[in-house]
Amino acid sequence: MIFLCWTRPSPKEQKDCIMKSGDFNYDSKHRGASAKPASSLQEDKELSKNGFLLNHARVLVGSGLETYEKGKTALQTWRHFGLDWAFVDPKTPIQSGAKFCVCVKEFFPWLMMPLQVVYVNENKNAKKAVASFGFGSGTLQGHLLGGEERFSIELDENNQVWYEILSFSKPAHFLSLIGYPYVHFRQKYFAHHSTESIKKHLSS
Repeated sequence: MIFLCWTRPSPKEQKDCIMKSGDFNYDSKHRGASAKPASSLQEDKELSKNGFLLNHARVLVGSGLETYEKGKTALQTWRHFGLDWAFVDPKTPIQSGAKFCVCVKEFFPWLMMPLQVVYVNENKNAKKAVASFGFGSGTLQGHLLGGEERFSIELDENNQVWYEILSFSKPAHFLSLIGYPYVHFRQKYFAHHSTESIKKHLSS
């Protein structure tokens, strides 16, 4: 099962995709694992044994509480998907259990890939003046990949603001299996463009 659309997917087409997608397409024992630090996932032998590959990007996007709050709002309104060739309905709520489609233009057709928010984490430490906000989503039946992806924004002890993308995934369809090097390249490509989109929003 794969969801294709010859024009930019409408809200109705995205809803239909979600309705037909079913449950998660990866093992429940890995559910929520993307909430762990990147270093922890890199050492997770169970993930690698099960064929998952990591994709990680952490980029400095500014400094100060105001920038952090603006970055948090950017994630909550899907600004990190504000691209010409990839988008998520910005009205999608960032809450556990919410289902949504990532719509990606690949050559001529658009791909609609269903996911579900697995968790939302927010931490604040007023004494240390640090904070973080992030959420992780898991792939559903009909997604070309199986796994999770986390997007997060963090204000560290040095008053610096970091944007992070962390995912683990493996092919879940023969198309992604035969073209996985290209898929992995596109993940890196998306991370770069998503970061630029966040930077642009923060500087506006």
